[in-house]
Amino acid sequence: MHVGLVAQRGNSRATFLASELRRRLRAEDVSVSIDTTTAEALGLEGTPVESFDACDLIVSIGGDGTFLYAARDAAGTPILGVNLGEVGFLNAVGPEEAVDVVLQEVDAFRADEMPVRETPRLAASGDGWTAPPTTNEVVVQGPIRGPSGGVDIEVRVDDSTYSASRADGVLVATPTGSTAYNLSESGPLVHPGVDALVINEMCADGGMPPLVVGPDSDITVHLSGTDQAIVVGDGRVLRELDPPTTVQVGRADSPMRVAGPTSDFFEALGKLE
Repeated sequence: MHVGLVAQRGNSRATFLASELRRRLRAEDVSVSIDTTTAEALGLEGTPVESFDACDLIVSIGGDGTFLYAARDAAGTPILGVNLGEVGFLNAVGPEEAVDVVLQEVDAFRADEMPVRETPRLAASGDGWTAPPTTNEVVVQGPIRGPSGGVDIEVRVDDSTYSASRADGVLVATPTGSTAYNLSESGPLVHPGVDALVINEMCADGGMPPLVVGPDSDITVHLSGTDQAIVVGDGRVLRELDPPTTVQVGRADSPMRVAGPTSDFFEALGKLE
């Protein structure tokens, strides 16, 4: 078995736990790769996270941001999240139980019994391009937020116009992402058991309220005018746009695969207060 470890950058607790996990896994005859930054802090040889798709399991140690970073290039590799942050919607394992839980996953993998849950991701595409899948959300927006950074947009769902306005941008989120950027933009929370997508305009001038649609809805964002725009996925700029142009957003063909125990959604919500 081959396990990849990704620790939160600059977090000494995450680095220490990665070192301890590496020691215990190697004692169990498990091959271990550590992300380059963490390995450097430990005086070891590291492996770029982009190569972790060859692992059988990826362990993310940190907050939700570290989890998303690990998931970015994971392809179909299952990810287990260890929570060192405050909320931890994506990280269900506490640091004190991390070693035991990871070793349990190793035993389950060897017995061909490791349970894995699939979580939908989003894909954005346009004329001649397709962006990498994202876990939380896709945002189509002006290059900056604020009065001088808006764009003229028309949002269509299954060929019907939902909204046409000038806005900072429009956000499409998965249920997982409903607790992140979408929530900060006054979007609705969506329980992870609900199969849906959220469309949420950001600071729209005469726009519509947030909308929850079916998971297979065909969502298009048409940009008119001459204002520059960008496509952002999970906080990373994926594409620069020259309007007029159209961006399609929908469920990606490849879901994210999550290993380990399931987090308590309502307990995590309580930490938001």
